[in-house]
Amino acid sequence: MTQRRLLLALPLVATLSGCGFQLRRAPDFAFNSIFIGTAESSTLGNELKRSISFSDAVRVVPAPQIATAQVLLDVLQEQREKVVVGLNASGQVREFQLRIRFQFKLRGRDGKELIPPTEILQQRDISFSETAVLAKEAEEALLYRDMQTDIVQQLMRRLAAVKSL
Repeated sequence: MTQRRLLLALPLVATLSGCGFQLRRAPDFAFNSIFIGTAESSTLGNELKRSISFSDAVRVVPAPQIATAQVLLDVLQEQREKVVVGLNASGQVREFQLRIRFQFKLRGRDGKELIPPTEILQQRDISFSETAVLAKEAEEALLYRDMQTDIVQQLMRRLAAVKSL
């Protein structure tokens, strides 16, 4: 029975390895120290610092030691938005759109621009009900946290795409 399963799985494994499929790995950065210019109260910035320092190869440099960083991540804009996109017949809000707009650039210690000013935008739609205000607040917080995680993952991939300083 076990041999039969192995024989059935073998063509699947051969097909996947032949197409170039690989599991996602930890990013490989071209630098070994980075300064991240976010506010101390920024939850997105704190999650980014945690994600980068999770890889042992890169050290996140604190503000007093900025001169020792190989690259500097300048955060140009970090903005959360909540926009009304739908109203009912009586003019009450029925649907919101939540957005996080994150704009950044990456430069070397010498000022050379490695990643030009770039914007990452995440948005989610959320319905609204006056009878479930507390539940909708919790859902909103979860959606913001999910968008923030997506932005950090995108940013990590973009930082890993830099191949030379």
